[in-house]
Amino acid sequence: MAFGDQPAYLRVAGDLRQKIVAGELPPHTRLPSQARIREQYGVSDTVALEARKVLMAEGLVEGRSGSGTYVREQPVPRALARTGYRTAGESTPFRQEQADSRVKGTWESRSQQVAVDTALARRLRIATGDRAMRTDYLFRAGGEPVMLSTSWEPLAVTGRTPVMLPEEGPLAGRGVVERMAAIDLIVDNVAEEVSARPGLAEEVLPLGGVPGHYVVVVSRTYFAGGCPVETADIVVLAERYRIAYHLPVK
Repeated sequence: MAFGDQPAYLRVAGDLRQKIVAGELPPHTRLPSQARIREQYGVSDTVALEARKVLMAEGLVEGRSGSGTYVREQPVPRALARTGYRTAGESTPFRQEQADSRVKGTWESRSQQVAVDTALARRLRIATGDRAMRTDYLFRAGGEPVMLSTSWEPLAVTGRTPVMLPEEGPLAGRGVVERMAAIDLIVDNVAEEVSARPGLAEEVLPLGGVPGHYVVVVSRTYFAGGCPVETADIVVLAERYRIAYHLPVK
């Protein structure tokens, strides 16, 4: 479709987007009103409204109750370093998710036993309805929430062992590799898949985002001798992070 053939609301949204990117409409500036857009571009109220919706869906503007729509300040994306697993240095849940050694962080967690659904059963290579230990993490860097992670470990592997609860016992707060080694399971492979999707409210709100904005999801699984011993979904706000992989050449 040629640019001139685009729907009117996309042409209006594109022009406003260009002004935002160029700094003609800087952060915290009020977006032209619906009436002003209608007059300036010679379009209908419906077109003006749809153009504003496009910019809002893209995260370029935000509505403020009783005040109007304003240009959002765009964060500078930071790298989320992924290196698989390294035996040297600190081995903690934060370190295994954020491999950049310059970033220091803390985390909160909660564990509970659950019956896995079909999708999780496939990832863990167990039967639907089998039990797993689910642990939800909220990671912070400099006190700022930066990342969510939900991990599942099959209780057929960790049940009735000292590492059944990731954040309790003699290896509380250590990484998966170290905990599994304590029960004679040697993690020898890590697989990751990266995807993006609109974030759920329960994901983006704890991270300081807006429901509907995109998140990046890293789905990671640790294997020992070909058997999955842990799988997890790591979630970050797409506008704040880019995934950077540093992989050794063998």
